[in-house]
Amino acid sequence: MPDYTAPNRSDAGREVFTGVSKKSKAKETRKESAMSIRVGEYSRYQIKSGRLTGAYGARAFAKPPTKARGSIAEATGETEEAAIIALHSAIDEREVRRAEDRRTDPRKGTQVPTSDEYVEALHSVNLTRRQRAMLMALSLEEADGLAEVKVANAGHYKSTTSANRALASAGRMIAGYLSSGTGSTGPSTGSDGSALIGYRDVSEHNEKAENWIMHPELCAAIRNVM
Repeated sequence: MPDYTAPNRSDAGREVFTGVSKKSKAKETRKESAMSIRVGEYSRYQIKSGRLTGAYGARAFAKPPTKARGSIAEATGETEEAAIIALHSAIDEREVRRAEDRRTDPRKGTQVPTSDEYVEALHSVNLTRRQRAMLMALSLEEADGLAEVKVANAGHYKSTTSANRALASAGRMIAGYLSSGTGSTGPSTGSDGSALIGYRDVSEHNEKAENWIMHPELCAAIRNVM
């Protein structure tokens, strides 16, 4: 994983200009050449920088393909490189704040992402229709949970084993997205990846049956995304 700590941030800013693309944003005039936007990347984000309305600026967006809209962070500077370096700092600080805001699940001792982190990940990871159907079904039940067999039925799986594997896979994709990039510590997925989805608890009505209960942070994120 690349080192984007403070001593290397200046080099990271210059590297943005290597092999980046340019997009013309205005026609040439006699007084000034056409404005252009440079496209690079930092962490898991796409960086767009350039001189607009007389000032240098840089903005971070979720990398395509994604359903996310709007910028993640932005910064300005006296030069384009200064704006990019300032944006890198803003992204790093944002990652630290998010990590500090995570809740620790008392059942397994794993960190649970914030709702904002879940929203960003859900916009970007490539979940299957079956996985999304199970996540939606679980989010509707919230703290009451849903029996494993009903979760499997929601995803049209013939067995709870296959359904649980699919949920664990979804958890690993979310964790992989959140831990990619700037050296930030991603949330633990547990041994099978399901820790980021929720937990299984014994049903009140049947001691042999288990209910899936989704983390409230993920419930809230799904209502905003799906």
